[in-house]
Amino acid sequence: MKKLIVSISILLTIFISQSNAIPAFARKYDMSCQTCHSPAPKLKPYGEEFAGNGFQFPDKEPPRYYRETGDDQLLLMREMPLAIRVEGYGRWQPETNKRSDFQTPYLVKLLSGGQIARNISYYFYFFFGERGSVAGLEDAFIMFNNVFESELDVFVGQFQVSDPLFKRELRLTLEDYQVYRIAPGISNINLTYDRGMMFSYSLPTKTDLVVEILNGSGIGPADGQRNFDSDKYKNVFARASQDISDGIRIGGFAYYGKEENLAKVNSLWIAGPDISLSIEPIELNVQYVERRDDNPNFLATNKTVETRGSMAELIYSPNGDKSVWYGALLYNWAEIPSQAYTYTSVTGHYSYLLARNMRLIGEYTYDIEKKGNKLTVGFIGAF
Repeated sequence: MKKLIVSISILLTIFISQSNAIPAFARKYDMSCQTCHSPAPKLKPYGEEFAGNGFQFPDKEPPRYYRETGDDQLLLMREMPLAIRVEGYGRWQPETNKRSDFQTPYLVKLLSGGQIARNISYYFYFFFGERGSVAGLEDAFIMFNNVFESELDVFVGQFQVSDPLFKRELRLTLEDYQVYRIAPGISNINLTYDRGMMFSYSLPTKTDLVVEILNGSGIGPADGQRNFDSDKYKNVFARASQDISDGIRIGGFAYYGKEENLAKVNSLWIAGPDISLSIEPIELNVQYVERRDDNPNFLATNKTVETRGSMAELIYSPNGDKSVWYGALLYNWAEIPSQAYTYTSVTGHYSYLLARNMRLIGEYTYDIEKKGNKLTVGFIGAF
């Protein structure tokens, strides 16, 4: 194990020294991080288009980036594209018995993505450390872009179910979108990570359609028979969104599935609308979610459990993508009445760019239910 860790460290040192210590995609195209992010990791529309096109710019691929193999059927990158993200924080929580805490490093993440072949790309990241443990792979998928020379994209692997809504991995705040994480009883289903397939199609009317077919059992390890799915069921997520005008988008989604545990079955649905308004210097994202489970505790007798929640996120960029500081407000609400569970919080966030790929952050969260305070300062860097 020690030899493996040393070998990985040596390889990373080689790759990073060859890459001039800048993010992989920016290195490939000799562009600033600002081209796609404002600020990193939050994507601009141009960055969303780049990611949706298989991490490539049509007709702008640098020939020097690929090796001349003499084989038209082989698209071989000259160097492995790698980047590293590092975060560290100090946290103050006066209502807890651990009032202050140094949380550095909070995470160290290795990211890679690029083209395997024409219109076939990959993306993954690996946590060397997340909150003090090796978390392993989270996002990891192969993308087939423009299938049948159409607007159809197909993703195969593991990803967040909620990615077509608002991407948790790209949020500015440390405070999470709680409505995507919540699940009643001992249900294993929420709107975070799962394994499966995602189909995305864009219509000329600026309508985006997404369908996901999922295991419904998260991204845990395989069982003794090397199966990842914990039961015989497959779950379905469907999403439609429409651009109303420049900067205004509305959408809605529905999730239906079943899960088995303790020889009992839980049937559930999750659904909700969302809206996004982007009029510089303000961006507003709002999501509402309703959920019904008929047996989330897997008891002998079914008992319907209601779950609901919402989030509202306001982002302020004083000078658009040229801003050196950003502000954000996040409101979280989630409840499961039958379990006497309610979570409500308000978060204020401030980011200051020391460089395009390094920002300092300050964040305050107030837990309305518990009347608790949480103050966090720290840094987020990528290279």
